[in-house]
Amino acid sequence: MNAPSERTRVKRMNKRAAYDAETVHGILDAMPVCNVGYVFDGAPYVTPTLQWREGRHVYWHGSSASRMLEACAEAEVCLTVSIVDGFVMARSAFNHSCNYRSVMVFGTARKLTDAAEKEMRLRTFTDGLWPGRWDMLRQMTAQELKATTVLKLSLAEASAKVRTGASGDDEADYALPIWAGVIPVRMEVLAPVDDPRLIAGLAPPQHITDFKIG
Repeated sequence: MNAPSERTRVKRMNKRAAYDAETVHGILDAMPVCNVGYVFDGAPYVTPTLQWREGRHVYWHGSSASRMLEACAEAEVCLTVSIVDGFVMARSAFNHSCNYRSVMVFGTARKLTDAAEKEMRLRTFTDGLWPGRWDMLRQMTAQELKATTVLKLSLAEASAKVRTGASGDDEADYALPIWAGVIPVRMEVLAPVDDPRLIAGLAPPQHITDFKIG
């Protein structure tokens, strides 16, 4: 499959590139943490935040007073997501690497202006991570909704890059008595910790105890 645009075309190690929706969506859905690159007052910035995908768009949100959201609205941005799956140990320092899954998205970030749509997207974000949580929470106030900005970015210009497998050593190095292989890496979710002011007797719901990421 061809790259959707020249700026999304993977040039270095292009054999690891993927442009299909299944691969791109799968990586975005597996990792809510992203980094957004933008320009503010003529200087480049990259800000970490949480993202979620709905169909062919990716969304992120924050305070309406956020410098990042203000700079990104109706502007060109670059959003990236990365997942490290392992450290690849080779027989030479040059051939060490990582196994990873990554996505890069380019485009113009659009600000949601309809209050009902904003609330719907925030609900999808919350329930996407913790199914059923939105309905058990205190209802969002009009002021809270007004104080929240939601941006969306089309996935029309997106590319993925994935590495798997063992090291790619020079043929002569395979005879060296040096350990080589992969150190697998995963993000671990630990047991939930009660809020110190939690009402006595409340147990975490299933969407908390079953939460997974990565």
